Amino acid sequence: MLNQQVIEKLSAIQGIKKFYTEAGNCWTYGYDNSRRHVLPDAVIFPENHQHVVEIVAICNEFNIPITARGKGTATTGATVPVKSGLVVSLEHMNKIIKVEPENRLLIAQPGATNAEVQQAAKPHSFFWAPDPSSSAYCTIGGNIGCNSAGPRAVKYGTTREHVLGLTAVTGAGKTLRTGVKTTKGVVGYDFTRLLIGSEGSLAIITEATLKLLPLPEDKITMQVTYDSIQSATRSIAAIMSQPIIPCALEFIDKAAIGMIRDYSQSYLPENAGALLMIELDGDKDYLPKQAEKIERIIKESGCLEFKIAQSEEEVKELWNTRKALSPALRKIAPKKINEDVVVPVANIPTLLDEIEKLSKQYELPIVNFGHAGNGNIHVNLLTDPDDPAKLEQAYECLSKVFDLVLKLDGTLSGEHGIGLEKKDYISLELDEVNLQLMSDIKAQFDPNGILNPGK
Repeated sequence: MLNQQVIEKLSAIQGIKKFYTEAGNCWTYGYDNSRRHVLPDAVIFPENHQHVVEIVAICNEFNIPITARGKGTATTGATVPVKSGLVVSLEHMNKIIKVEPENRLLIAQPGATNAEVQQAAKPHSFFWAPDPSSSAYCTIGGNIGCNSAGPRAVKYGTTREHVLGLTAVTGAGKTLRTGVKTTKGVVGYDFTRLLIGSEGSLAIITEATLKLLPLPEDKITMQVTYDSIQSATRSIAAIMSQPIIPCALEFIDKAAIGMIRDYSQSYLPENAGALLMIELDGDKDYLPKQAEKIERIIKESGCLEFKIAQSEEEVKELWNTRKALSPALRKIAPKKINEDVVVPVANIPTLLDEIEKLSKQYELPIVNFGHAGNGNIHVNLLTDPDDPAKLEQAYECLSKVFDLVLKLDGTLSGEHGIGLEKKDYISLELDEVNLQLMSDIKAQFDPNGILNPGK
């Protein structure tokens, strides 16, 4: 519990309008989009950089744990305050400070949502490349903290490639300004990219300079169904080995197709074993030729059905098929285990074949979908966490999945991050040298260990 002296000092910070200490008000800030929850002692809502500086100084003085958060859309428990303490909610630091179209950049506070950034850039004919599925709600601070991405990452890369610079407050309470306002710059260590993906363990971001890209003139959207996973993965490998890079290449397996068919109005062939959603963007004059090349590649790989959307309404209809999956999964298995592993594209067929074997071995339904163009597959183990025996079996299967991913030269997380869910597995991927250097860096940024402890 925060003592009265701490509460009085935090309450006295000039300009802060919201500060919760009652359990009922703090309750919802104890969880994110995982199943985990810990009640914080208090929640404070800074509105500018100086507020954060003062908050961190007080927490260092009294050794109070801090957990920074945006809107709580992360899935790994990354913003669950496991040591209670103080949650610093950045949702009121949500201003779009400046758009500089001539320099192709936008400056914003961390509480601005991904969608608000896109809306601010669009009138200038630009966009910000990261596009998580939660873009309407997730904040750019959260995108940066987890290096989140989405379907467009296959062509445009992740958040890490689209942040030019940051302003942040370290765990020691020091103001850190990183990066440049240019696309080139090699002076000093790259602290910008060190903070990206650090999940609030090194510093609290208070401002971000984002790199913008010109909006494409047009898009072409395709949906392809296959008789098997093998046929679909051959197409994925063929598409990604030629010069035309889709802006989205999404994969859905047979189990996922069955769920979509049962829980939406979408029509899919009864014998469909896999589905791809492919989207091309770019110059209006060249896109049709590019689509013809992609269609040839697809048909050479063998497919059951090939559709190209002919109108904006048809585009929405095709994407609704993909979007129907998450609600269906929530209905069937609201407490599923969802992992976002990544393997090299050429190893996707082996990954999916071996996961299918594990599903049979453990008698555990597994649903696979994701961003196939860069090998980022969401593996969903449909278990009942309220049944200890089933949960133990599921985690044994999950461990085998992780072993498989690493054997295939992959990584345990593509965009969800580590948080609490993967904390026990991180040493499978990182050796002692990596872990020790991470610990040393953490000590430099946050000597009292108050930022996001337990992560």
